[in-house]
This record gives sequence, C-alpha cells and structure tokens, in this order.
Amino acid sequence: MTAEQAPCPPGAVCALTFLCSVVVLPLLQGRLTLLRDSRTDGSFLVHHFLSFYLRAGCKVCFVALLQSFSHYSIVAQKLGVSLTAAKERGQLVFLEGLKSCLDLVFGEEEEQPGQPSPLLFLSGSPSDLRALFDFVRVSLSAPGSEACAGPVLLLDDLSVLLGLGASPVALLDFIHYCRALVCCQLKGNVVVLVHSREDSEDEENELVVNSLCHHSDLILWAEGLATGFCKDVHGQLKIIQRVSLQQAGEQDLVQIYQYKIQDRNVTFFARGLSAAVL
Repeated sequence: MTAEQAPCPPGAVCALTFLCSVVVLPLLQGRLTLLRDSRTDGSFLVHHFLSFYLRAGCKVCFVALLQSFSHYSIVAQKLGVSLTAAKERGQLVFLEGLKSCLDLVFGEEEEQPGQPSPLLFLSGSPSDLRALFDFVRVSLSAPGSEACAGPVLLLDDLSVLLGLGASPVALLDFIHYCRALVCCQLKGNVVVLVHSREDSEDEENELVVNSLCHHSDLILWAEGLATGFCKDVHGQLKIIQRVSLQQAGEQDLVQIYQYKIQDRNVTFFARGLSAAVL
C-alpha cells in the first residue's frame, strides 16, 4: 500500500489484496478471465488488472478500444504505475483503438510494410479479425522486453468491436485463437471486458457474452445495486470460479462482494458489512 492510499476499513479488503487472492492462480497457470458488467461501469476492474499485471512483471498487450492512452495513463498514475515507462521498456504494447479507427476511416493510417492496421476489418470483411490477432501475436511473441512473467492480453472492451461491425462469430473465433496462443502456447493470461444487460434486445452482444461465460475460467461480474444508487456502496461483484471446466459434474464456486470505488483504490466487503451500515 502506498502512502497515498487510505487504509481499508475494518472487514474490507483493498483492491490489490483482493486481486492477488483472485488472480494468483490464473497468473501461474494461464486462464481466460471475463470481466462482465451490467447496470454499472466495470472499467475499474480493467485499471486494477492492468496495474496488477504490470507490477507482477508481465508483458502486457493492451487492446484499448474504449478510452485514450492519456485516460488510462492518468488512472494508472493514481494507482502507482507509469504506463509511459512500461511502454518505453517494452513491457506494455498499447493499441489505441479510438485513434486507429479515426485514422483508418479518414485515410490517415500510416502502415508500415508488412504490418497492416490491426483494425483492418473496418475497411474490409467484418468477419476477418486476422490483422488484430496478428498484432496480438507479434506484440506478445516479440523478444527484447524486460518482462519476467507470463504474457497478458487485456481487451477493453469487446462490445466495441461489435459496434464497429465485427460479427459475433468472428469475435468468438478471435478470442479462441487468442486463448490458444496466450494461455496454451505462451502460458499467459487473457482478460476481456464486455458490457451486458439482462433485458437487452441486442441479441448479438448477449450471444457473445453468454458464449464467453461458458468458456471462461474465471468470471468477475460487476452489477449495480438492485436498490439503486448508494454513495457508500457502489455495486456488487460476483466472482465465479469455473470449477466445472476442469472437473465434470462439479458446481462452480460463487462468491459475492460489495464494493466502493475511491479515488486511488477500491474496497471490497461482504454484503451488509459496509462501514456505513455498521
């Protein structure tokens, strides 16, 4: 804990401690982790996973489709991690999706020979995400970084690719190949954020979400409170350990915590044990 972070209240667990306990097994063995949110914004999980893996010495390929590099950099700075320094030493490969989309649409993309834009599907077949996969493969397979742990693919968020015209089948194929490369071949991790709504009429998005839930080893599902807004409890996080993937007939392990997002941290606590309630 840094000097800038306030101590956790009694009965609560700070984000760093929480992620260490949840992610340490996937970090060693290679897992597909799904970050899912509904009725709330689960992007805080992306920021903490990013800082967690960089602290752990992992080589990270961050496909950022939702925000700019400066946004992620400012948040990471609050968490005690410099994304600029990580990029300079080769530990972080950052794809700024917003800028790449605009450059490609307006013809300002500067492609190097043999290296097409990772988002080439915008000007071609919506079912072809091969260029994006090649970007991930080259980024995580390239030598020369100082990373000392398994590589990580972090994607924020997959729902954006659907909005850009990619087909659900293409997205699921992309994740399948990324999992085979990163988790199986390179012994690393894949972490994906998707947005979902149980009452959504977007059938394609729900198809992708449900399919990813079925194939993920670990699901962190951030949900808004059913009772509405509360200044002391911002939502609940359902943790689903997919035991059934490794042991047929076994039930998945489910834990539910509530959380409060602070400026430089997130605290997790059992339901009903918020400091405001006690």
